[in-house]
Amino acid sequence: MINEIKSDAQTRMVKCVESTKTQMAKVRTGRAHPSLLDTIQVPYYGSLTPLKQVASVSVGDARTLTVSVFDRTMIAAVEKAIMSSDLGLNPMSAGATIRIPLPALTEERRKDLIKVVRAEAENGRIAIRNVRRDANSNVKELEKEKECTEDDVRRSEDDVQKLTDAHIKLIDDILAAKEKELMEF
Repeated sequence: MINEIKSDAQTRMVKCVESTKTQMAKVRTGRAHPSLLDTIQVPYYGSLTPLKQVASVSVGDARTLTVSVFDRTMIAAVEKAIMSSDLGLNPMSAGATIRIPLPALTEERRKDLIKVVRAEAENGRIAIRNVRRDANSNVKELEKEKECTEDDVRRSEDDVQKLTDAHIKLIDDILAAKEKELMEF
């Protein structure tokens, strides 16, 4: 039973790290990357559809994204969806493709983005600590129900703490890499 709790905790901690990584990928670094547009939804025949399903996104050069819309009638809708997103991008239509130039980041904007990235990392750490708390409380419940000994509880808490430390270190590594990427010119 304790092993199930530990494996569940590990699975949940891995999901926390992946979620943090996904959130940090949304932070624009000034370099073109197709995942910048992953969150954009396009109105497609009455329903919101992810941009990936109506167009292909590729990198034109280091500071330009190229969007090739599958259905030519959707070009205006895709352009409008990109403009109305909170990414601050200005797409330019060129026939069947849409070019999106990414402006260079100012020093002040870079510092603001670092604050955002640090907040995301802290949210990830908090989520991992919450998983640790849940796992430890589940093990203590087992002890109260006399399904495990006090030694088992101590060993389990040590193992869960090791998992917690390892996953928090992963988040710290992701944060350091993202900060370095943001500060590059």
